[in-house]
Amino acid sequence: MGSGGLELPPGDDGHQGNSTDVPPGAVSLARPMNAGAIGPELDWDAAAWHEVRTRAQRAGRAYIWLNLVEQRLRAVVAAVLRPVYEPVHGDDWVVAAAGPAGQEWVQRAVAVREVSRRKGYLLDPADDNVLSFLTLPQLRELMVQHWPCFEPYVDERRDVELALDELEVTRNVVSRNRALSEAVLNQAERASARLLEVLGAGSDVPSARRLPVDAVEDLVGDRYADVVAVHSDRVRLLRQFPAEDLFGSARRVDALGIGLNLLVQNFSGRRLLRMAEAGGRVRLLFLNPASSAIKRRERELGIKRGELSRAVEMNILHMRRVRARLRDPGAFEIQVFDETPRFTAYLVDGDGADGVAVVQSYLRRTRGMEAPVLVLRNGRNGGKVVKSDRLEEGGLFPTYREEFELMWADSRPVS
Repeated sequence: MGSGGLELPPGDDGHQGNSTDVPPGAVSLARPMNAGAIGPELDWDAAAWHEVRTRAQRAGRAYIWLNLVEQRLRAVVAAVLRPVYEPVHGDDWVVAAAGPAGQEWVQRAVAVREVSRRKGYLLDPADDNVLSFLTLPQLRELMVQHWPCFEPYVDERRDVELALDELEVTRNVVSRNRALSEAVLNQAERASARLLEVLGAGSDVPSARRLPVDAVEDLVGDRYADVVAVHSDRVRLLRQFPAEDLFGSARRVDALGIGLNLLVQNFSGRRLLRMAEAGGRVRLLFLNPASSAIKRRERELGIKRGELSRAVEMNILHMRRVRARLRDPGAFEIQVFDETPRFTAYLVDGDGADGVAVVQSYLRRTRGMEAPVLVLRNGRNGGKVVKSDRLEEGGLFPTYREEFELMWADSRPVS
């Protein structure tokens, strides 16, 4: 058997066949093995494909963060050190800034730049400089060597170095196309966001403190209007986006749904009370527990008659007790509607550019806890890092806000 998987021609008489099978001077053609023998070894099953896709997704997210950090750090280094060294050293200012300690790696960057020039790898003239060929650790070294120059612009050197230390693990994994765990990816995303904030490149989206802006959202979020997250159910939503993060610093909450469990059962009534006393406004719109619509919903879900209506009554009663403790009950309004419920929506600060909404559609045989969830960011298109050449399209946030106002106008107050 040959190394290429081919059967060699017979040899002497001691082997299968004999010398009379092949005339003297003739060469016997090798017979290929059955192709099916090597096929299954090359195939990937569903589990293998899932694994490589997961690796690619994590590596892609990490690469975007690393790319943003490296570009920002390169820009900061250029802005601070170029005015110091360029007047004396001209185009060689990076070499001069590296000094004797950095001669080896800066000369290596110069050599890579020359090779890239010859082979046509420099596609953008703006990248035809030594600084563009320095790696993240080398940019860090320049910053550390010249820290007195950076100190007026960066508050804490330790914060920068700690964040870059955390990113180094991710950088090595991504550059070598190895597996990146979810824990390391999350650490890298947090470190990158912190570092961008320190370097003065934090997100300018007003709602970023409530719902942090993801790097992928910044780059390709315009493909999805103002939808910034999708969760398969409410449990996964709360795991990634707790009720405290959603409602904790709100100045206005407008909620529409059957029982509003996401708010009533996951956020403290005392917190709602303090929000209203501090000048905030709460408007809660429940499905009327005595309506025929709630009875139809009970039949859809296959639950006992009156079970859902009692749960809604308990939620309304709890919110009434919160409202009763306010000096100004007008800041905390509760109303009910009688129409067929189509969705539940929680609009937080929905009247401003920092608004966030959580929306779920009602499915026939699926409880609200199990229904898919959309998270929307108001004014999403105004905060993109990369602007799309397409015309701006309206998002979903205004649609649900308008629907809430229409339902509110047609509903009845709860005394």
